[in-house]
Amino acid sequence: MQNSLTINSMLDIQRELGIKPFVKADGLYIDFEGEEEVRRATTRRTCEKCGHPELEYYTRQTRSADEGETAFYHCRKCGHRFKEG
Repeated sequence: MQNSLTINSMLDIQRELGIKPFVKADGLYIDFEGEEEVRRATTRRTCEKCGHPELEYYTRQTRSADEGETAFYHCRKCGHRFKEG
């Protein structure tokens, strides 16, 4: 007997536990029912391209654990993306 999950069994488990799955669409996460849009954290930092005063951001550990995280920024007004770290 193989020990693997299928997409259908994963969806059954999510439904049984009341977990709402999310889909990534153009950098935003929207639930399958389209009820809400989950946005990333924002910071009062000016966009380098259009001057908009607020950017969305998230961080990822892209190097070894003893080094700092990389911050990824996104301007919702003009779509400019850049990273630091």
